[in-house]
Amino acid sequence: MPSYYKLYQRSTLGIALTDSLDELIQAGHITPQLAIQVLEQYDKSIALALSTKVKAKAVIKGNLRTYRFCDDVWTFIIKDPTFKFDHESVSADKIKIVACNAKRPGE
Repeated sequence: MPSYYKLYQRSTLGIALTDSLDELIQAGHITPQLAIQVLEQYDKSIALALSTKVKAKAVIKGNLRTYRFCDDVWTFIIKDPTFKFDHESVSADKIKIVACNAKRPGE
C-alpha cells in the first residue's frame, strides 16, 4: 500500500479525528493499530478527494515572505493574501501553503 504525506492530519478536521481516536483508545473501544489504519485511510481519502472532486480555482495574491523546497515539498509563507474565487474574495493575515505530490516519491 503506498504511503501518503500526513499533511491533512494537521488540518482542523484531521486534529478532530485524531482527538476522537485518542478518546476511543483511552476508553478501550479501539486498538492503537486500528487508529493508525484509520489515519492512513484518512490521508489517502483526502488526497484522492482533493485530486478528483475539487474543481474550483482561485487566484492568490499577497506578499511572499518565505519559500522553501526540501524533500520534494514546497512550502510558501504568504503575508496579507487575498483569494479571488468566481464571485467572492477572501483575505487573511498570513497563510502557509505546502505543496507536494499526493503520493510520496518513489512509491
